Formats: sequence, structure tokens, C-alpha cells
Amino acid sequence: MHNDPIENLFKQLEGNFDFEEPKDGHESRFLAKLESRSPTKSYASKSFIWWKSLAVAACLLLFCSIALYFLSAPANINEQLSNISPEAANTEYYFANIIEEQVKKLHNESTPETEKIIADTMLQLETLDKDYKKMQQDLLEGGNSKLILSAMITNFQTRIDLLNEVLEDIEEIKILKNYENENSTI
Repeated sequence: MHNDPIENLFKQLEGNFDFEEPKDGHESRFLAKLESRSPTKSYASKSFIWWKSLAVAACLLLFCSIALYFLSAPANINEQLSNISPEAANTEYYFANIIEEQVKKLHNESTPETEKIIADTMLQLETLDKDYKKMQQDLLEGGNSKLILSAMITNFQTRIDLLNEVLEDIEEIKILKNYENENSTI
């Protein structure tokens, strides 16, 4: 049989156990001592609860701020423009479709002879488009809306006129090429 340390401990303490009942009022004295120490612990626990609730409130505030930022992100420029002036948005849509059709025609007419004029035209269209976007931004920032809207329409008309002129020039180049081909075959 092996020696168990716990069993040895109980054998040594045998007969020394306290079997007496506590004195009267022991419980009330114990609770009084407990309550007398309690204010320091209570203050610490109140402080902890205060910091914990403050941290939770800060997290909620941060979460709500982030959610509000993403939910109220400003609409794109075209949506903002349609909010300011629905007529301008409709006009933009109309002119943009016409310009897009003419650009497609322009690309369909691309030949080695017209390549340079088409590239130059596309650069000019990009410049006009940048100007238009700047006008949109000016309109959104609250500039003179009638003047800016008029300039925006003029910008579209300039682009359409440019495309029409280039398409006419391409037709002249084709006619000239056909004429040269006819003269060279004779």
C-alpha cells in the first residue's frame, strides 16, 4: 500500500477539527464586515460598468457613422444633375445618343486615309467631354444654372457639329479617292 499525502494530512489533524457552532450574531457581523468593504469594490465595479457602457456606446456610434456614410454616399453626377434639372438630364440623354451614333459611324468609316482625321476628332471630343464634366460639376456646386445649362447644350451641339463636319470630310476623301481611282484606270 502506498502513502497518500491527503490521508496522512487527515491522520495528523485527527481530533483537532472544530465542531463548534459559531457564536450568535456571527452572520450579521460577517455581513457588516462585507458591507464595510463593499463601497471600494462597488466604486470599482461602477467605474468598470461606466467604462464598459461607454465603450459599447462608442462602438455603436462608430458603427452608425460608418453605416450612415455608406448609405448616404452622394449619387453619381448624372443622378445629381437629374435631381437639379430633369430637363437637362433628358437633353443630355438625347444628345449623348446622337453623339454615340455618329461616333460609331465615324469608326465604321475608318480607312488608312481617314485614320489621322478620326484620331484628331476623338481627341477633340475628349477635350469637349472634359469641359462638359467640368460644367456639370460647376452646376452641382450651385453656379449660374441658366448660363451653365446653356453652355452644356452648346458643348453638345459643338460635338455634333464636329462629328458632322468630319463625316462630311470623310465623304469628300472617299469621293476624291474614287475620282483618282477612276482617272488612274483610264
